[in-house]
Amino acid sequence: MAKEQKQVRELQEGNYVIIDDAACKIDAYSTAKPGKHGSAKARVEARGVFDEKKRSFSQPVDAKVWVPIVNRKQGQVVAKESENVVQVMDLDTYETITMELPDEISVEPDDDIEYLEWEGKRKVLE
Repeated sequence: MAKEQKQVRELQEGNYVIIDDAACKIDAYSTAKPGKHGSAKARVEARGVFDEKKRSFSQPVDAKVWVPIVNRKQGQVVAKESENVVQVMDLDTYETITMELPDEISVEPDDDIEYLEWEGKRKVLE
């Protein structure tokens, strides 16, 4: 499982974090000052990398959270199986992968694409 632990205070907008066992990209990060009844707290709002669902959590800034190690890879479209399913060859390992394209992206064979990969899940970037 490709992940590492970090303290909540080390997170920033644009970083990745695991919430509800899903890799999420942080959209908003805010902290509250320590008060009479405890330490400083951080509120993190994030969006799922692979499912686009909004998730959030609030924890003390010294709490530890899991951060996924998401790989950004390059690939070349080998063939189009349908309008939104393509076969892609990874340009590092030459492995051929079948991937689903988002609706807003259209590609042709021999086009180079960039995609994210984490724990067998893949997402084509624009």
